[in-house]
Amino acid sequence: MTASTTRRWTATKHRTPRTSRTVAVAATAVAGALLLTACGDQTNGASDQEKKGTATAAPLADKLPQSIRDKGVITVGSDIAYAPMEFMDENNQPAGVDVDLGKELGKVLGVEFKFTNATFDQLVLGMNNGRHDIVMSSMTDTKARQQGATEDAKGGADFVNYFKAGSAILTHKGNPKNIKGLDDLCGLTVAAQRGTANEDLLKAQQAKCGDKKIKEFISDQDTDSITQLQTKRADAVITDFPVALYNELEAGGGNLFEVVGDQIDAAPYGIAVSKKNTELRDALQAAVQKIIDDGTYMDVLKKWKAESGAIEKATINAGQ
Repeated sequence: MTASTTRRWTATKHRTPRTSRTVAVAATAVAGALLLTACGDQTNGASDQEKKGTATAAPLADKLPQSIRDKGVITVGSDIAYAPMEFMDENNQPAGVDVDLGKELGKVLGVEFKFTNATFDQLVLGMNNGRHDIVMSSMTDTKARQQGATEDAKGGADFVNYFKAGSAILTHKGNPKNIKGLDDLCGLTVAAQRGTANEDLLKAQQAKCGDKKIKEFISDQDTDSITQLQTKRADAVITDFPVALYNELEAGGGNLFEVVGDQIDAAPYGIAVSKKNTELRDALQAAVQKIIDDGTYMDVLKKWKAESGAIEKATINAGQ
């Protein structure tokens, strides 16, 4: 993430890494506010008809490594608990921005993108150990992650940039604690997801609070942070801006939560690829640019009201 802030999105729903990552999940409605959560490994599959259609309309298939073309599948590691970016729908199937973008990338590459659920801070390590081919999980691209300098990115990775977002503060509707920015979190109970830039923001602010310490709740999943807020055991959550906006608009019919202040440190999200697999990396970059150019990329973002995170050019390792 950069050190700057950007204005909040207007009427849009908008994860990040340790040392920089921005969007962790969302609540939809449980008796007025049901949380969408992911439990255990889950995958999404395409029908035979969808696979056939993909195979016959794949202008960039020849850019993929032959091993992936032969198996017809790119396995995708993802922490599928981060609506609207990735979450389990009412049928317990992966859904969201990343999942729909994966479907569109699959069409131009002639393969299925098969999402598998995993813990966020183990995704890059799992990829480098061969558990999945890539990571697509609202992961903020940072130099530290590229170099494997963070605990959640052992072995490092290259990142194909496909979206841009920052962090945000989510609190109760009506903002009863009068939170306007990070400085106002001192003395409050604040939740954030482990291994994310949001946790880093929380700890950085903690160091500035002096005697008026923040009571930290660090969760393994962003949904747990949202639950703490919903049950009023936390005063605020630091999460990715798209996730915060989604919860503000959707949870409890829009009556539960409120995003306060500006978006913080907007930075690129990246599809993580092994540094040893440059052929796959370059194929993904070409595919992202293809769907940007033909308009299907923006169609997906509009579907999820996330178009303010759109980029115009697919880059590699643009994170700072």
